[in-house]
Amino acid sequence: MQVNGISAIVTGGASGLGAATATSLAAAGAQVFAFDLAAGWEKAGTPGTGITAVAADVTSAEDVQRGVDQAAAGGNLRLAVNCAGVGWASRILGKKGVHDLELFNSVIGINLIGTFNVLRLAAEAISRTEVLDEDGARGLIVNTASVAAFDGQVGQIAYAASKGGVAAMTLPAARDLAQYGIRVMTIAPGIIQTPMMAGITEEFQKSLAAGVPFPARLGHPAEYAQLVLALADHNYLNGETIRMDGALRMAPR
Repeated sequence: MQVNGISAIVTGGASGLGAATATSLAAAGAQVFAFDLAAGWEKAGTPGTGITAVAADVTSAEDVQRGVDQAAAGGNLRLAVNCAGVGWASRILGKKGVHDLELFNSVIGINLIGTFNVLRLAAEAISRTEVLDEDGARGLIVNTASVAAFDGQVGQIAYAASKGGVAAMTLPAARDLAQYGIRVMTIAPGIIQTPMMAGITEEFQKSLAAGVPFPARLGHPAEYAQLVLALADHNYLNGETIRMDGALRMAPR
């Protein structure tokens, strides 16, 4: 699928993976509608050329439908990339007591249900577009899991459950949407240099990087964006989760 000239949705578009993806897609000629909370856009400021900031909570059906309608108005919405997410941590039993149920619900709500909310509404809009080729292709949805879906660490029970759910949705979503010519792929990043890492000391970041087999460094958001573009270009990739982690396998802690 050619990215130039299409409309694309990117959630979590004000920072991190989402901002890098929105920038790369816009540079490739897409008209990008970047979803994020209003507070996220207040902090990020005005997005770059080719990117329209959309204040939307991915857990809200009304917010997402309004944003999808805006992105689909030109009739050429072909791509949705789900990057919005949180990484709040807590152990099942810890020094502060038992894991808070609302915290667990919030992580599942944003990371898993929010991803599904965007997937379902974007898919409906993409399904109404004209086919692109003799295969009947119409578009692509890319979701974001994490290596924690497979190698969840101490304190990651909610995060691992949410990202494991995203990975598990990939194949049935691809099968559900096959008749409409919509592919579904998931990227499971390893340790990436995003704002989530901002609270970690440089020394600890170096120790994390040293645990990556090759290349022995943290991943860059631009590399995630590069993979999104590669997935868009490769029409036979469908229904799969790809680890982007430098061969990292996370230790228990």
